[in-house]
Amino acid sequence: MNPLRLALVSLLSAGLVACTTAPLRNPMAQWQGSSNFDARRARAVVLHHTSMDSVDEALRTLKSVNSGGPVSAHYLIGEDGRVLQLVAEDARAWHAGGSRWAGIDDLNSSSIGIELDNDGSEPFSEAQLQSLLRLLADISARLRIQPRFVIGHGDIAPTRKDDPSTQFPWQRLAQAGFGLWPRDAPAPPPAGFDPWLAMAVIGYDLRDPTAAMRAFHRHYRGSSAETWQPGDFEILHDLQSQVLELPATR
Repeated sequence: MNPLRLALVSLLSAGLVACTTAPLRNPMAQWQGSSNFDARRARAVVLHHTSMDSVDEALRTLKSVNSGGPVSAHYLIGEDGRVLQLVAEDARAWHAGGSRWAGIDDLNSSSIGIELDNDGSEPFSEAQLQSLLRLLADISARLRIQPRFVIGHGDIAPTRKDDPSTQFPWQRLAQAGFGLWPRDAPAPPPAGFDPWLAMAVIGYDLRDPTAAMRAFHRHYRGSSAETWQPGDFEILHDLQSQVLELPATR
């Protein structure tokens, strides 16, 4: 290589390195860097089931396109317990779509998406659940995610989604420290208790009350009932109390 070409390659290489390491700066403003910041981090973990027949089929979809457009998730856990990462945690995966939870409107920008290899009609395997629990322990510790912000896709998008299905063992996750679950033998609510207010406090979007109720029953009662059931108010009052007892977080 002649000296001129070598010098040009060196300059280009240096420029590429600088581009990959320098902070993004707006040319319209004078840069006066501050150290008072930190990286954006997820506030929630959203669990899904793939609704597909195999982890390989799900992987192809999550890495390419489908009929509804491109989708992705940060992690995919196979029925055999294998854990695959598809998107970096500090990047925005396309897994939540139009959604809302506890006043957060854009869950894609503030959550980690975990897909579970499951067609939606079968129990989740023990190996898969063990891997999920280990992954949740790791993510929650590093990103300081509150247990109540481990939620399902059907919780944040109740008019569109029902995953993970009624087969998903939310109680087991809560016993391991992930997710919100009623305490044993919850007490009757006081006079004047408002179940809809409790639903809002827990995090549900009430713009479609029937869909929200269905999501609540799927998560906490293992059904898809669209009317209040015996025991619902006791559960809702206990869940509301647990949320109100939690310290405020940024």
